[in-house]
Amino acid sequence: MFPFGDREGQLITLEDLPLGGPQQLAYPMDPRTKTVRNGSTLNLISLIRFDPAQLTEETRELAARGVVAYSAICTHQGCPVSMWEAHAKNLFCACHATQFDPRDRARVVDGPAPRRLPMLPIKLVDGVLTVAGGFTGRVGGERPS
Repeated sequence: MFPFGDREGQLITLEDLPLGGPQQLAYPMDPRTKTVRNGSTLNLISLIRFDPAQLTEETRELAARGVVAYSAICTHQGCPVSMWEAHAKNLFCACHATQFDPRDRARVVDGPAPRRLPMLPIKLVDGVLTVAGGFTGRVGGERPS
């Protein structure tokens, strides 16, 4: 479950996500305890809705009716990936200009990030977007060597 950050208790639905972007930033909420997991920016999620036919097969398998969910923390230095490149329909990190393609499991398109954004598998349960598993990779930036 993903509530809006600025609307107390209102859950994000398919209809709240414009087809083709931009993304909606959110923190996941535990459905049992109603605890919003906003204690760390590492829990920040980007939700984006596409026509499922625009997604790669690997991406579609972890999406819910075209909605994809990714960590919103850049894999380069841990900055928030909070911008949207409308022309290319890419997620954009303003710190060092990395772009990620959300239609292809957040593949790095440009910039210094060394790896994709981790994807969060989601599903629809009674019309509500819900977490369906753990992240596909380590969340956050590269560790200093």
